[in-house]
Amino acid sequence: MIDETPETRHSNGLRGHALIAEYVKQLDHSPGVYRMLDEVGRVLYVGKAKSLKKRVANYAKPSGHSARIARMISQTASMMFLTTRTETEALLLEQNLIKQLKPHFNVLLRDDKSFPGIFISDHAYPRISKHRGARREKGHYFGPFASGEAVNRTLNQLQKVFLLRNCSDPMFESRTRPCLLHQIKRCAGPCDGRISPADYAVLVNDATRFLSGRSTKVQEDLATEMQRASDALEFERAAALRDRIAALTQVQAIQGVNPAGVPEADVIALHMEGGQACVQVFFIRAHQNWGNRDFYPRTGAGAGEAEVLQAFVGQFYDAHEPPRLILLSHDIEDRELMEEALASKIGRKVEIAMPQRGEKADLVAGALRNARQSLGRRMSETATQARLLDGLAEAFGLDGPPKRIEVYDNSHIMGTNAVGGMIVAGPEGFMKSQYRKFNIKGEEITPGDDFGMMKEVLTRRFKRLLKEDPDRQTEAWPDLLLIDGGAGQVSAVHEVMEDLGVEDVPMVGVAKGVDRDAGKEEFHRVGARPFALKRNDPVLYFIQRLRDEAHRFAIGTHRAKRAKAMGANPLDDIPGVGATRKRALLQHFGSAKAVSTAGLDDLKAVPGISEALAETIHSHFNDRG
Repeated sequence: MIDETPETRHSNGLRGHALIAEYVKQLDHSPGVYRMLDEVGRVLYVGKAKSLKKRVANYAKPSGHSARIARMISQTASMMFLTTRTETEALLLEQNLIKQLKPHFNVLLRDDKSFPGIFISDHAYPRISKHRGARREKGHYFGPFASGEAVNRTLNQLQKVFLLRNCSDPMFESRTRPCLLHQIKRCAGPCDGRISPADYAVLVNDATRFLSGRSTKVQEDLATEMQRASDALEFERAAALRDRIAALTQVQAIQGVNPAGVPEADVIALHMEGGQACVQVFFIRAHQNWGNRDFYPRTGAGAGEAEVLQAFVGQFYDAHEPPRLILLSHDIEDRELMEEALASKIGRKVEIAMPQRGEKADLVAGALRNARQSLGRRMSETATQARLLDGLAEAFGLDGPPKRIEVYDNSHIMGTNAVGGMIVAGPEGFMKSQYRKFNIKGEEITPGDDFGMMKEVLTRRFKRLLKEDPDRQTEAWPDLLLIDGGAGQVSAVHEVMEDLGVEDVPMVGVAKGVDRDAGKEEFHRVGARPFALKRNDPVLYFIQRLRDEAHRFAIGTHRAKRAKAMGANPLDDIPGVGATRKRALLQHFGSAKAVSTAGLDDLKAVPGISEALAETIHSHFNDRG
């Protein structure tokens, strides 16, 4: 149960310590969450408390605060409070509000993507595949892996070892002969009965055991089976088993550090320097290192190590399932409370520890070393990026270095499968979580009309921005627009911005220039003559990288859309036609096109196709307006 107290705002003109002291008089000792707001209602800070009265009273003291907290108090013009039944509820609510509101003085985890894993489905002939996101399908899930590349690499080797199929269930059910994967010995070929369900189940069991940490036993069984085949003079089978053992060994070698005494853990290490922080996370599952990922949380304008790590753990596991053991490089502020909160979310015990010796301490030391090195590289890159943004501001006559650059590009082939792409860059480089794609919808746009497509993209982007953040209180508003194109593109975008009333966002068109040669780019602005930068100017190289990234993103999105359209089967859109009936239709007619032109009597003759379904199929292809 969560209650919001009615006395959330004061209108008596007080600020800072005096204002907070007035709130303290109205609070009791209930646990809950408090919000500190500035004079325009922006949330400055979200915190939780075991006793709201005691915690808020600390802010009412005129001295004894760090510089960061003192600045926050001085800007506080109002507060809001939510009471909870327990401190654990308050901790969980605090993390949700921080992620939702992104207060300036809170530590904030900025990269919150889901992690990929490996999935083995629940099926008579289970498939093995990469998985990301919610667990919607029945089966076995293994992960997380640090990256899609790590999953793909592991899957590639596991297919050599265990020969499990990776095709979708509809494709599996519609096949009449094995695909290329069977020919290159990466699939046992269950689609046409080349392996029995019992023998295939043995392969699935071996794969499950390996991913669960029993890899040594799997290797021993394969070695025993290879020896039996050799003794029976079945040399071809023995050679195939030898190759599977070699592939299995390669999987383990790729994993790197494989701790014998740690079956399951996340190893989290923090390094802070120069007001910046890097958190390194290693994923240990089934006694194997499944990769690592580095994060660079916003430090809340000067938070300490314990607060940064506490906030990271809370926000990170708000979106990801925690393991049974979490190893930390530094203690956090409320370790026991965090253990209780994580356990309550997943219904089992979670331990948080700071090991001082042994294998676990070595794992933490390795993660800490990686965090220190990663932050060093990041700081070097950030310094270079700052110089480039300063140069960009000087080249384009901006008021200051831009904090958010949006770059737009379109991609299509003769107007088909048209998409628009937006990439974002700032002081810390490319902000990939902010990238957006736009499927071109305009029915009145002539195929291949780049101006019309660009106008649609910018219209949709800024209409939404004006609706969601009309007062520009968030960081979603750009300081500079880079448009892939010349004067015509810039004019089209300027027209859109004028119609929307957004006339203070600078925009520059990047045209290829003479002979479309890199290095001869011309830059176009509204009401100004085109100009160019020197060929060896670092700012020019920077702009080229921005443009190339936008082009890569747009064309990649276009190719994905085109591939999806090419792979679409017209039979998929017919109600009542599932995998089995689709296979029957394809076997009878040979292709989806032949089905679309078939007569009603011919459709009725297909095994499994009833008279009513035949009429549905016939109407689907012949009664379109």
